[in-house]
Amino acid sequence: MKTKKAKNGIQTSWQRKAFMACNLIFLSLISLICILPLVHILALSFSSSFAASSGKVGIWPVDATLESYKYVLQNAAFWHAFVVTLKRLALAVPLTLFIVFITAYPMAKSSQKFKGREFYTYFMLIPMLFGGGLIPEYMTFMKYGLVNNLWVLVLPGLVPIFSVILLMNFIRDLPAEMEEAASIDGAGPLTSLFRVVLPLATPAIATIALFCIVGHWNSWFDGILYMNHPKNYPLQSFLQKAITAYDAKTITSKDLMTMRLISDQTTRAAQIFVATLPVLMVYPFLQKHFTKGLVMGSVKG
Repeated sequence: MKTKKAKNGIQTSWQRKAFMACNLIFLSLISLICILPLVHILALSFSSSFAASSGKVGIWPVDATLESYKYVLQNAAFWHAFVVTLKRLALAVPLTLFIVFITAYPMAKSSQKFKGREFYTYFMLIPMLFGGGLIPEYMTFMKYGLVNNLWVLVLPGLVPIFSVILLMNFIRDLPAEMEEAASIDGAGPLTSLFRVVLPLATPAIATIALFCIVGHWNSWFDGILYMNHPKNYPLQSFLQKAITAYDAKTITSKDLMTMRLISDQTTRAAQIFVATLPVLMVYPFLQKHFTKGLVMGSVKG
């Protein structure tokens, strides 16, 4: 097999170079498939009403204008839904991270240190594999008065089993000597948990936080299902209704004047991009922990 010495001294064959080239092309195509729809939505949001209606917009804005964004930023219903989503995140993310952390820590211990560990493992895996169904869930939430309440968007996803398993494996891979040293120095279980394990588990917690933020931010079906009034919709439920059930009867005379410059297509595109922007801004700050947290905490045999 013919090989060539690379700059770093590693012998590389032409087969490996061909594999790397094919891999690069394949991943580039996958990336384009993911990015191009967002680029098209962005171009559509900056285009004029006529260009959007005539289908001239591709990946570049045509007759660029900011009128759609002006209309969206003045839409009180959009911002009300935005606030509902922020409240949802403010409740769901800290509570989920806390419960996942205090659940994963004892599960990471051996059966000798945590009696009943296997029972709780199966107790968590059963609801992960078998769901109760939509109707029993709705009847349960209705009985406890959670329908049309913000907590109904928070409580059902409060214990993501996949995240517990992810963090459990991450903590299990941490050196046990760190806790033993803290114990010798007089640290109790809670001190070891929050002052030794918690800082070391930051990459996995950041990864789970990203999962939690994106999951709640993109969730729309639960808002449609459990909220009886549009004013209680989170942002994605509001956008889903705006896209699939645009009601021309709600358009006012002021809106008609504005619609000369914009269209429902450009407005929806602007709403979608404004709704996506916060997640795009948060992701780079958590991305540096993402690979380490996901790989070290991955399920092992």
